[in-house]
Amino acid sequence: MNKDVIEGKWDQLVGKAKAKWGDLTDDDLTQAKGNAQVLAGKIQERYGKTKEEAEKEIDDWLKDTD
Repeated sequence: MNKDVIEGKWDQLVGKAKAKWGDLTDDDLTQAKGNAQVLAGKIQERYGKTKEEAEKEIDDWLKDTD
């Protein structure tokens, strides 16, 4: 699954995102709306990760959700 696809399947993936990143609030996930860049920013804010670390986590997570 690529990053473009998560926008279309966001409603299905939001529960898995909550399980993976429990510190993200419902509001964070609503704001992301499946946008990988916004999600990466929220992960950076909540977990103190670099942009590259957050993007890698998202990439790995997307591979696991296929």
